[in-house]
Amino acid sequence: MALAQIIQDAWNAQAKWLVVLRPLSWLYRLGFVSNQWLYRKGIKTSYTAPVPVMVIGNITVGGSGKTPLLIHLVEYLTQKGVRVGVISRGYGGKGAFPAYVDLNTAPEVVGDEPALIVQATGVPMAVGPNRQKSIELLLEKHALDLVICDDGLQHWALNRQIEWIVLDNNRGLGNQKLLPEGYLREPVTRLETGTIIEHAANPTSSLHMHLAASQPYLLNQDSSKSFDPETNFYAVVGIGFPQRFYQTLESLGLQQFQCHEFPDHHDYAIEDLQFEDNHPIITTEKDAVKMMTLLQKYPDYQREIWVVPVNAVLSDACYSVLQQQLLQQGISIS
Repeated sequence: MALAQIIQDAWNAQAKWLVVLRPLSWLYRLGFVSNQWLYRKGIKTSYTAPVPVMVIGNITVGGSGKTPLLIHLVEYLTQKGVRVGVISRGYGGKGAFPAYVDLNTAPEVVGDEPALIVQATGVPMAVGPNRQKSIELLLEKHALDLVICDDGLQHWALNRQIEWIVLDNNRGLGNQKLLPEGYLREPVTRLETGTIIEHAANPTSSLHMHLAASQPYLLNQDSSKSFDPETNFYAVVGIGFPQRFYQTLESLGLQQFQCHEFPDHHDYAIEDLQFEDNHPIITTEKDAVKMMTLLQKYPDYQREIWVVPVNAVLSDACYSVLQQQLLQQGISIS
């Protein structure tokens, strides 16, 4: 098992041995605080885009539900007539950057999440570690009212007018320690800034969301075949918090599935999808964008791969706050 997977499992279990990583967490904190200080003093400069920027991120490593939230907001704002563009780091992509993402862009070039976002929404999108260059690339091609930055909460080189921080109450904050002793990218005090969107089945705040699963669909073979939840499945996932996916499967009535976990943004090989019997695979849409590329390379692959789509469902208060925040930036929606 890879070291990254061992540490991720330890985070999820809040393993006691993580305390041995505390000196590294101190170094991480020192680097983080020093970087913030450099930006506050103007020694490092931040870029201000010519259009408002909204950052959707979290303070934890791994999944929080921000990608389904971003997809929903893009669809919602587009329906309201807002011209939206999206930028992302393109984690896991090989570049060259900045890269424009369209429906034909391979996930290995730009990353799995950008490929999923564009396939789901058709939104103008650019990726790369330099967010300024990504925004400039977008604005060369499109007239936009708003740029949404996927993740980038800790990217101080980009000024932003709106911040939504997704807090997954199912996963929580773990041991509340910074990397690598815990899975926090920033101290808990960071939640005192920005707009907190609580991701929870039983929320405690008015600003909340949850993910609703839809009927699974077949990625390959006969798309007219009916989904049978009583089948034995291999649950194959490479996401930050796979336990949420397993809970989703149980909510769909699945009781028999074997878990096969890979690190977040895993680059699948065909061997990862091979098993001794013919039981089907079930996976997430994020994993499916990479699996589809793999299936195109191996057209003789016969095992069924089922995909579980999820949609973000937001509270009414989220829309009210969004409307107010956009209005402050000169963007009116109703």
